[in-house]
Amino acid sequence: MVPALRYLGSACGRARGGFPGACGPASGRPWSLCRGGRSASTSSFDIVIVGGGIVGLASARTLILRHPTLSIGVLEKEKDLAVHQTGHNSGVIHSGIYYKPESLKAKLCVQGAALIYEYCNQKGISYKQCGKLIVAVEQEEIPRLQALYERGLQNGVQGLRLIQQEDIKKKEPYCRGLMAIDCPYTGIVDYRQVALSFAQDFQEAGGSVLTSFEVKDIEMAKESPSRSKDGMKYPIVIKNTKGDEIRCQYVLTCAGLYSDRISELSGCSPDPQIVPFRGDYLLLKPEKCYLVKGNIYPVPDSRLPFLGVHFTPRMDGNIWLGPNAVLAFKREGYRPFDFNARDVMDILKNSGFIKLVFQNFSYGVNEMYKACFLGTTVKHLQKFIPEITISDILRGPAGVRAQALDRDGNLVDDFVFDGGVGDIGNRILHVRNAPSPAATSSIAISEMIVDEVKQRFEL
Repeated sequence: MVPALRYLGSACGRARGGFPGACGPASGRPWSLCRGGRSASTSSFDIVIVGGGIVGLASARTLILRHPTLSIGVLEKEKDLAVHQTGHNSGVIHSGIYYKPESLKAKLCVQGAALIYEYCNQKGISYKQCGKLIVAVEQEEIPRLQALYERGLQNGVQGLRLIQQEDIKKKEPYCRGLMAIDCPYTGIVDYRQVALSFAQDFQEAGGSVLTSFEVKDIEMAKESPSRSKDGMKYPIVIKNTKGDEIRCQYVLTCAGLYSDRISELSGCSPDPQIVPFRGDYLLLKPEKCYLVKGNIYPVPDSRLPFLGVHFTPRMDGNIWLGPNAVLAFKREGYRPFDFNARDVMDILKNSGFIKLVFQNFSYGVNEMYKACFLGTTVKHLQKFIPEITISDILRGPAGVRAQALDRDGNLVDDFVFDGGVGDIGNRILHVRNAPSPAATSSIAISEMIVDEVKQRFEL
């Protein structure tokens, strides 16, 4: 077992339950099955990866590059790849300053940022290393800023320095602040483009991608198919909502917003459970984009996993402002009134969520208020750039964060990987929690996952 992996003590038995699982393509056109050069059966694989987001695709790519003789398939429930968390994030290449020293987040982010830059250079994928300022605008924020700077140094983040007001103005002429951390290694990229490039690498190496394949059941085969040459070589059966089946030897799940349901579906523990939080962004009008050059972030509240409302330049030249963090009433609910009864019932039945509400009631109410009244968000933005007015902004896109929550109401902050026991449990590995900076860390995460897959499944 890889020592760095955090494991939950789940017990996997026989598969049970049912759920909309995961599936999508590296080109703009949909497919049902795209294969590389190998002659693998269209219905059986050595390893199946459930989930076509950036973590699943990075893992698929790394796995097939290391083990080119294996037949490997990726299942994605949508007709396109990387359309949910990967396709709705801010696009920031994080430097690794925020995370607890020695945590997986810290290690994988620092490694992952270097690997993402290297990969983009190799593939000709456009990015901008525009840097970031984390700005203290109030005197009481300065000790927290200094502590964050020390944390960044412990994590080995490149090029950090503390700067004063005059240097803040040199970096961001319209930004006010008392002190800031200059993070020159922070950048921006289109992560969906990166994910689709991973998918292309995977397919060119012989991997198969099946889209519009929504997983409904994962179970051990009850008996060998009649006259099958493979016999019980592929003992795991994965069924979709249309009644199709895929057989395999081993399963890796990278199901994001549905990681808890996919785990429970395979007979493993549903904990930690996923609570969806929507983050709404505002857009700075094009004629006002000159106000922001790079990323501008507030000093974060260490009690919460959200980094606060910030200014984020995009590869297309837009400037995103936000996000907030409000409860989503649908796991893929990108609009305020999106609603799914099952998703809401799961939230209400979650004892950890009830505890979370009581512990953070005022914060939650404030976030809901900001979501409804733009003027409140603008007042916060004006602390950093006073020239911004409510007439300078528009409502923009939104993303939904898969926030893992334990039974005590604690937000699970680090990456969590979960194996099981029993016949199916010994053949499955779940990526249970891959929060931000998972996109930045995706290549580093994939290398760690593949190390574990090799050891766990004795490849």
